[in-house]
Amino acid sequence: MAIPAKVKSYLDKNLGRYEVLTHKTVYTAYDAAQTLRRELKEIAKSLLIAADKAYIIAVIPAHLRLDLGKLKQSLKAKKISIPREQIMVKVFKVKPGAMTAFGGLHKVEVWADKSLLKTKDVILSAGSFTDSVRMKVKDFLQMEQAKLANFATRGGYKLQVKPAKKSKSSGKVKSKSR
Repeated sequence: MAIPAKVKSYLDKNLGRYEVLTHKTVYTAYDAAQTLRRELKEIAKSLLIAADKAYIIAVIPAHLRLDLGKLKQSLKAKKISIPREQIMVKVFKVKPGAMTAFGGLHKVEVWADKSLLKTKDVILSAGSFTDSVRMKVKDFLQMEQAKLANFATRGGYKLQVKPAKKSKSSGKVKSKSR
């Protein structure tokens, strides 16, 4: 599967300088990072948000989590939520999980977390599960006229740590000295 024609046309018209990265089928930003052998902070997640009676796209680095409370304050919204996947299909005509960060394409505002400024390039969903787009962060922000705020928080992906084994004789937990 290739980058959707609508996305390619939008990028060609508004940006010009970008790179399409074709990869195996992935459904999460974490999987994209693994497949592309990139750090999570280089990948951006695009999240559709319902704020009062409008929609926005929130863009954050994949190693961070969205803090809805902080985003609500930044938007000065009374009510904020993540809409059901059916909204993506009905309103935006995209597959669930394939939302791009390109608000101009969907005619919605883009809000980007300021932590995106810590990297030079960013990898974004191209609207398919097999393609991503790499571009300069500054070019993306300028193209989308993105509003910047602090609404991402730590606490994303963590390594799985195996629990210590219990000793058979005493029932106490054995720990290894380092």
